Amino acid sequence: MAVTKSGTTTGIEANAGSARAGWAAALALTASVFSIVPAAAQAQETGSIFSGFQAPQAPAPQRAGHPMMQPEVIAQAEANFPNCIAAMAPLAQAKGVSPQNYAQIVGGLTPDMKIMDYLDSQPEFSKPLGEYVNMLVSDRRVTKGKEILAKYKPIFDKVEKAYGVDRYVIAAIWGIESDYGNPNGMGSRSVLRSTATLACIGRRQDYFRDEFVATVQILNRGDVPADHLKGSWAGAFGPTQFMPTSFQRFAVDFDGDGKRNVVDSIPDVIASTANNLKLDGWSFGKTWGYEVVLPPGFDYRYVDRTKRYTVAQWASLGIRRPGGAGFPRPTDTGFLLLPTGAKGPAFLVLPNFSAILKYNPADAYALAIGHLSDRLRGGSPFVASWPADERALSRAERVEIQTRLAQLGYDVGNPDGILGQKTRVAVQDFQVRAGLVPDGYPGVVVLQRLRQ
Repeated sequence: MAVTKSGTTTGIEANAGSARAGWAAALALTASVFSIVPAAAQAQETGSIFSGFQAPQAPAPQRAGHPMMQPEVIAQAEANFPNCIAAMAPLAQAKGVSPQNYAQIVGGLTPDMKIMDYLDSQPEFSKPLGEYVNMLVSDRRVTKGKEILAKYKPIFDKVEKAYGVDRYVIAAIWGIESDYGNPNGMGSRSVLRSTATLACIGRRQDYFRDEFVATVQILNRGDVPADHLKGSWAGAFGPTQFMPTSFQRFAVDFDGDGKRNVVDSIPDVIASTANNLKLDGWSFGKTWGYEVVLPPGFDYRYVDRTKRYTVAQWASLGIRRPGGAGFPRPTDTGFLLLPTGAKGPAFLVLPNFSAILKYNPADAYALAIGHLSDRLRGGSPFVASWPADERALSRAERVEIQTRLAQLGYDVGNPDGILGQKTRVAVQDFQVRAGLVPDGYPGVVVLQRLRQ
């Protein structure tokens, strides 16, 4: 579950963030509070760490827009593929791969042109956020996760002691990224061929050049056997779906066999995922956050991720946990998150939530990981229901909201359909002016009012 970071914050305008590649490539453009971008989806746009379930792929699109995706450019790049591979030899040599080994590793390599369809496709997904979370945190996945925790308890014990990372969040990542190692969740494409294709052809060459070289390093060192280095079309591999550069940063040899094998070695998988979380700032013994209940008459202008207060301060504003449960650490600091607005569940999220977001900058993904980890620990489902009338906005509608806000003088950045912090701030101010509940949620009601 290692991810290549790109300096992102969840939902920030003009940067869908970093994650992995495989499940729902189209969702990489909507890594916001409205659409979950299971890690598998994101390496397509940013190359990062997790990969999850394989969504049905869209038909091959009409190539338009990006100059590197035009048919004639694609054809030229395909013809130049052998020269491109040869030109990357010095990059691999700088990483310790001898010319002889490089030639042996890339010998006979051909591009996988089907990947261009996945890279270029941007189908719309319309599942509301609540449906995604419920789908990912299913009773079946909770049951299977508990079995995994029991089966590998000695390993989890050692990893937890060595890295100080909660076993339940590691198991949750494993479950959501690949359904606990289900082959359909891990992908079956050659990582070498996929990264080579993307490094030489299409609009993401600069990014995937590093991924290709990192893949060559893995094979040169023999960490993962070549015939086992299979993954998503964007190169994410293993039960917790590492991208190759993330592997180089976070993978560890925990079973002591001299190899960092995050495909076949369960100790290496668990420990490498823990190491990734640790380096991303996970604090042992603390939670990701809490479901909370807001008091009557609550001032929704506090729903702003820049407003970070201690749990005690939030409690002084009337914030409570369902059922009257207490907050165990009143000095913890966090912000309020209402992912579907005032009608849906509310959460007080803490720094460990941000650690999960560094894996995948989608609020829905981090909520699913956090919630599944709680369920694996024995916790209950969320008390509040997701809004029954929630409808995910299409990309065109999201762009329309941003465009109309910009026309009113708000700074929303580039109207790209990625509804991040600037958009939420603008929506909240507009809601105040329009007499709406200022929860910052840019949903159908806000769009309708903007159209008036």
